[in-house]
Amino acid sequence: MFSAIKRTFRELGWLDALLYYFSEIIFRSSGGRARLVRYQLVAQPVAVSPVISKVDPNTEIRRIFPGDPLSRNFPRAPEIIAMRFARGDVCLAATVKGRFAGFIWLAFGAYDEDEVRCRYELRGDGVSWDYDIHVEPEFRMGRCFIRLWDAANTLLRERKIRWSISRISAFNPTSLNSHARLGTRLLGKASFLILGSLQLSFIGKWIPHLSLRDASSPKLTLSSPTMDKAR
Repeated sequence: MFSAIKRTFRELGWLDALLYYFSEIIFRSSGGRARLVRYQLVAQPVAVSPVISKVDPNTEIRRIFPGDPLSRNFPRAPEIIAMRFARGDVCLAATVKGRFAGFIWLAFGAYDEDEVRCRYELRGDGVSWDYDIHVEPEFRMGRCFIRLWDAANTLLRERKIRWSISRISAFNPTSLNSHARLGTRLLGKASFLILGSLQLSFIGKWIPHLSLRDASSPKLTLSSPTMDKAR
C-alpha cells in the first residue's frame, strides 16, 4: 500500500496526489454524492502528415452520421450519442475486419462538459475540441488509437485547424503520458467540487464559482498556445 502511495505522488506530483486522495475519501464517505474532479486543459498540435503511412486493409475509419448502424455498438447511451450529433459534433469510428474498434469525437466552437457543469468556448478559427477517445480493449495493443488520430488530423487539416484542445483527468497518469507523447501543451487546470447538486468550480486563479443547475454553469474561454492562455 505504501509503495502505491509513493508511486501516486511520483506520477502526479504532491498537489494533485493530495487532491486525488481527498477526492477518494469524500467520494467513499458520502456514498458517491461528493467528489472532486480535476482536469488538465491541453492543446495538441494537428500533425502535418499521418503517423502511419501504410494502409491496413483490415481497418476502416469513417465519419459516422445519425442513424448509422455502427453507432449501436458504441459503449455510450443512445441519448448521449443523439445529443452529440444534435449539437453538431463529429464522430470518426474505426472498424477492424468489420468489427467496431473505437471512436473519437470532435467539436467546433464550444463544448459542454458531460462530467461536470462547464462550457468550454473556443477562441480563434484554428482550434477545435477533441473528447471521448475510445478504443475497445481487444484493439488497444494495436495501432487503432494512432489510426484514429491520423484520421482526425486529416479532417482537422481540411478545416484549417492547427490545434485540438481537450481536457484530461489530472488523476490519470496513463492518459496524461499518452497525450504528452503527442506533443500537448498545458493551457491550465480546472477543478470542480461536487456536493450533491451543488458545484464549486475553481478555474484559473482558484476563484470559486457556485453552480446549482445547468443554467448557472461556468464558462471557460480557451485558445491555442499561440494566443492568450486559458482564462
